[in-house]
Amino acid sequence: MPEASVAHRDDLEDGQMKQVDVEGTAVLLVRLDGQYHALGAHCTHYGAPLADGVLSGDRVVCPWHHACFNVRTGDLLEPPAFDALPRFDVRVEGDRVVVSVPEDAPDRRVASMARREEGDDRTLVVLGGGAAGLFAAEAAREAGYTGRLVMITREPYTPYDRPNCSKDYLQGEAPEEWMVLRDDAFYAERDIEVLTERTVAEVDVPGKVISFDDGDTLRYDTLILCTGGTPRRLDVPGAGLDGVHTLRSFDDSKTLLEKGKEAQRVVVVGSGFIGMEAAFSLRKLDCEVTVVAPGEVPFAGPFGERVGRMVQSIHEENGVRFRLGRKVRRIEGDGRVERVTLDDGTTLDADLVVAGVGVRPATDVLRGIRLGEDGSLDVDAYLRAADGLYAAGDVARFPDWRTGDAVRIEHWRLAGQHGRLAGLNAAGRPTAFRSVPFFWTAHFGTNLRYVGHAGDYDEVLFDGDPDDRDFIAYYVRGGAVRAALGVGRDQQMAALEELMRREELPSLESLRAGSVDLVAQL
Repeated sequence: MPEASVAHRDDLEDGQMKQVDVEGTAVLLVRLDGQYHALGAHCTHYGAPLADGVLSGDRVVCPWHHACFNVRTGDLLEPPAFDALPRFDVRVEGDRVVVSVPEDAPDRRVASMARREEGDDRTLVVLGGGAAGLFAAEAAREAGYTGRLVMITREPYTPYDRPNCSKDYLQGEAPEEWMVLRDDAFYAERDIEVLTERTVAEVDVPGKVISFDDGDTLRYDTLILCTGGTPRRLDVPGAGLDGVHTLRSFDDSKTLLEKGKEAQRVVVVGSGFIGMEAAFSLRKLDCEVTVVAPGEVPFAGPFGERVGRMVQSIHEENGVRFRLGRKVRRIEGDGRVERVTLDDGTTLDADLVVAGVGVRPATDVLRGIRLGEDGSLDVDAYLRAADGLYAAGDVARFPDWRTGDAVRIEHWRLAGQHGRLAGLNAAGRPTAFRSVPFFWTAHFGTNLRYVGHAGDYDEVLFDGDPDDRDFIAYYVRGGAVRAALGVGRDQQMAALEELMRREELPSLESLRAGSVDLVAQL
């Protein structure tokens, strides 16, 4: 077994880590409570170097998308990664720290999971095949659930990397085989039945019965609802013409990629996350792209005007045009899109229209339970909506433990966090939601990372200047920081998430003074 002396025993102090090399294998070396630990050096999500993240107690947080791992065991603690880190033998010989790595060492480790056992007559159904659904199914098996476990999705695919539908895949830079997250053998080996291309007509919540559109039924003991959101359609004349599309699913992205390669002029309706990411991706395909939206500044609501104008300027520098403060009046063409007319009479030539105007929680099939005005389900801290019913991700309105507010958040990583907890709870391992929301969005090489949840806010404090594209914006409400957005500050943003989780954020006075070393606070 290859081994190497990688450090002097006093090179690291408690709470420090660094990346080392053992015969060509990158290893994360961590010192904690006087002991050394050696793990895989790269996040199992997108391969970020974990040494560039932060160490918070026995947790290491990825600098890119904030997956979190236990450094003592390598176990996964927080999505969006699915797999744990490999662990390697480490010992101290005299003054040297020696790490041993097996030949052909894997770069990840799948958690141990239970399988179905004869005599366990329970049925757990996961309805939905997105991030929440996959994390829920895996967590239930990881927690020891041995009953029947069924995942149902109306799509023809097992769970896939949905964020890439508006990013690398749509740009033609990610091959199709990257998109599916687990192969069929993974589900078979863990007795997870995946029913693809099945449409649910109704869920009788009090009776615990699922009815399919073909007349079949399925009784369950516990249901985890992970159905996500249904894209809102444009409600204007001509919205049904060929060439008008939404962007939510893998098939949507495939269609837009194919048509985007041929299109010359694209109108994107909406300046939120999907609209702006679609604009970026289709511009990368050399389309002429115009964004139309009723707001005066993209992202002004969640990010504020200064950050929104920065994102707009990045797009404009890359050739994206904007028609802001405008709405679409109608879409015209002979059978397919030819032009888009705005409410001020302006006409835009178009071969393709992408509607990124939001989603509605996909809960229309539920019967026997009250829904919120927006179609969401109220859940408690354990993501429980009713007897035998949990909800995770876009469909769930949950209590924010930091503020007490009931909130609903439509982002991939939060769906994964929810799904994992719902799976643990459904399997009989009670776990309350005490995580911190996080999301990212990318635009022409500039990554925006956002931690916490502000909803509305009273004030925005800046450390750095958005015009320099190297800053942190703190969103303050009621005298407290509720969220933060960073550009060019990946390690600090990972530290902020941990400080929020630990309820150890610096004071507003120190943040105003600009004198806080966030990483040193951990």
